[in-house]
Amino acid sequence: MSRARCLASLLALFTICVDDSARGADAPPQVGAQAPEFELASPDGRKTKLSETLKSGPAVVVVLRGFPGYQCPLCTRQVGELLKSAEEFERANATVLLIYPGSTPELTAKGKEFLGETKLPKNFRFLLDPGYKFTNAYGLRWDAPRETAYPSTFVVSREGAVLYALVSKTHGGRAPTADVLKALSSAR
Repeated sequence: MSRARCLASLLALFTICVDDSARGADAPPQVGAQAPEFELASPDGRKTKLSETLKSGPAVVVVLRGFPGYQCPLCTRQVGELLKSAEEFERANATVLLIYPGSTPELTAKGKEFLGETKLPKNFRFLLDPGYKFTNAYGLRWDAPRETAYPSTFVVSREGAVLYALVSKTHGGRAPTADVLKALSSAR
């Protein structure tokens, strides 16, 4: 192979590597993998770090669609179902992290709008993902017009292992609360 072709091949390989690293995670965390660390803040600025949360028990990480131009009715229903089982999550010593991704300018206001007058139980946290930093790191960015993130649910053990993972490539297909609670029972 000529020196010029070899150099061109190396340059092409380097370009592919750079592009891959710029994209973020290739795929969401799978069952058995370690959940990547993250730290996000609530609309009032209180920070939550995954590793700190896991010190008190397992975590349920629920990725909502955020604000794709409207408040997603399926996200509202999913959060309502989770809230109905708040006592069961508390008995499992689990913290439910609701992640609301979006672009930075209006995210706090839209997050507050999504919650409305809902009072979250002490073991629930509503967290914002401005600029999709978490969403990209977890390989969940739904990069299409009027989309934000793939609706997803992960159950993470105290040791940080993913016990349950469901990523929906549609607006529906959300994790049934019963399945999440069953996955939590294996975390004990």
